[in-house]
Amino acid sequence: MRVDPPTLEGTAAVRGGRQLSFAEYGPADGRPIVWMHGTPGARRQIPIEARAFAAELGVRIIGIDRPGIGGSSPYLYKDVLEWTEDLRLLLDALGVETFRLVGLSGGGPYVLAAGAAMPDRVLAAAVLGGVAPTRGVDAAPGGLIQLAVRCAPLLGPMRLPAGFAISQGIRLVRPLAGPVLDLYGAVQPAGDRNLLARPEFKAMFLDDLLNGSRTQMSAPLADLILFTREWGFALADVRVPVRWWHGDADHIVPFAHGQHCVGRLPDATMTVIDGESHLGGLGITRDVITSILDA
Repeated sequence: MRVDPPTLEGTAAVRGGRQLSFAEYGPADGRPIVWMHGTPGARRQIPIEARAFAAELGVRIIGIDRPGIGGSSPYLYKDVLEWTEDLRLLLDALGVETFRLVGLSGGGPYVLAAGAAMPDRVLAAAVLGGVAPTRGVDAAPGGLIQLAVRCAPLLGPMRLPAGFAISQGIRLVRPLAGPVLDLYGAVQPAGDRNLLARPEFKAMFLDDLLNGSRTQMSAPLADLILFTREWGFALADVRVPVRWWHGDADHIVPFAHGQHCVGRLPDATMTVIDGESHLGGLGITRDVITSILDA
């Protein structure tokens, strides 16, 4: 299946002479939604249905590569909150004043950080199966993320060399990317397996993976390092409307982690995606977009 390229794609200068890369979908004068990809992922990890719906509604979706993926310079923030300093600069360069956000999985902490740091600019936020804190007063117990916590001393030294090795490996298997994704989907729970079998989702994931990993792939390890640290803000500091969707059969981020976060956020509601696993939120993006536009 053919995937149309973004309406606009490029890089913007941020602090320290670095760059962040982005991809835009929808009209340039539309209401902006910043879309934060999962871990792993990149700027094009935006469902095709969401892109089409955005165009119908006059919404401008902006996908952003985190440092170490695509055209974004490698960099390790001291905490998740520091990312918002670069976000301000990128959005200023794009002429965006107020905006909404959507974050999948590992993109969730970055969405919440923006809500804490920029309440004057963030109108609402959506989190789809988002990662919960592992440190501090908001820490949630259990889940696969605890593997990263236990491996935290090794992740720092491994970040750049492992990212290079992963990038090289993806280049080698590029001709087999489709069958590899099929194999991954075959061993997932029913919800994710069914979603990855849909042609439009498979095409989107392949397009995102092959474009985002073309030069580097250290971003996922940087994410894991940051998720094992305190985030630089408390969930109580996120004083913007948050709409949270979570599959009750999520095998990556436990549903209980979503409940934990929603219970600690000042203005948050939970929507249970019945029977769905980790990627379930990507299958209901019309509802997600509508909800945060109305929030």
